[in-house]
Amino acid sequence: MLDAERLEILTESAKYDVSCSSSGSKRVNRDGGIGNASVGGICHSFTPDGRCISLLKILMSNDCIYDCEYCPNRASADVRRATVTPEEICELTINFYKRNYIEGLFLSSAVFGNPNRTMELLTRTVTMLRKQYNFNGYIHLKGIPHADEALCLRAARLVDRMSYNIELPSEKSLKLLAPQKTRDSLLVPMKKLYAATVYDRENKVKRAARVIPAGQTTQMIIGASPESDGQILKLTQALYRSFGLKRVYYSSYIPVVKSARLPDKAAGLLREHRLYQADWLLRFYGFDVDEICGEGDNLSPDFDPKCAWALRNLHLFPVEINKAPLEMLLRVPGIGARGAYRITEARKFAKLDFDNLKKMRIILKRAKHFITCNGKFYGAEGEKMIKASLMLCDRTDDSEQLSLFSTPETGLSALTGEL
Repeated sequence: MLDAERLEILTESAKYDVSCSSSGSKRVNRDGGIGNASVGGICHSFTPDGRCISLLKILMSNDCIYDCEYCPNRASADVRRATVTPEEICELTINFYKRNYIEGLFLSSAVFGNPNRTMELLTRTVTMLRKQYNFNGYIHLKGIPHADEALCLRAARLVDRMSYNIELPSEKSLKLLAPQKTRDSLLVPMKKLYAATVYDRENKVKRAARVIPAGQTTQMIIGASPESDGQILKLTQALYRSFGLKRVYYSSYIPVVKSARLPDKAAGLLREHRLYQADWLLRFYGFDVDEICGEGDNLSPDFDPKCAWALRNLHLFPVEINKAPLEMLLRVPGIGARGAYRITEARKFAKLDFDNLKKMRIILKRAKHFITCNGKFYGAEGEKMIKASLMLCDRTDDSEQLSLFSTPETGLSALTGEL
């Protein structure tokens, strides 16, 4: 039986992985089983830093043979060690589920023994949960670098989502801070999993047998190595386009371990916040990395990436709200994806004015500087005046765009990612 001390060690050790996501599974449940993984994922609860806490988030072991400089569980770290068996994880997961403490499992592990041994035990755990305990609930499994491909694919057919965390954005930084990992040891398994999902889809494999129906994710640590925002976002864009990733997560570096090769100060949450905003523009707004980063290689700390792009391209504005194509509406600060679609639908029946936009919940204090309605313009004139107005708007706004702990209107903006 898993004792309280080991449970505390292994759940505490797992908290640094922010790629714990739990949505989008289309796997068909088995008759007679317990639990459910729906298309919408499981019910979510969030901590202030964005971690999902409705999953049991645990490591199988924190006794790692690797010595990655940034990792609190690295081989040379002086920390309490613990390891659990597949049977103990299964019993804990089922007991917690039956008590309504959790609705799914996020399972990861340090590399103990060797990569194949670790991956074998992780695969055995999810196999037992699915086949012995008939658990239908959501399972997110962390892949092990350098592990055998066949083991990874076996596990991928049993879980809803897998993640291989890139951690550092370049091969150079990996060699310096995580010499036992290579770029290929992370990217090749991701590529294989994507190929398997494409094969299943094209060959119409039954949903219950498909590979990772909720897709795959990854995580990058921001600020532990010198890569710019542009380099990070170019890698992100390549992952979305070439590997079909569902999400790339960004984790601001925090100096929880001391090393001469690591910065003394934390990276701060603002940079992470800007990267998430830029990530949203890449996925849902049709932006390219070169447009988002502009002439410099880093995102602006003063304005969100969409505002920064609009300020660099004032020659394209203002746009007439009743005539502008959808692609251009999506680039107007203050008009989110849902708002842009509402505008294109509503203007089929009547010309829109500013009162109509307000009723559609368009953020006019931003948008008014970049649009006209029936030829009328109510924004500031000139780049300096627009910048001053936008900065004043941000200072007087009690919310942050991606905060989950603000007003209903801004909380909705955070959930939808609208900029």
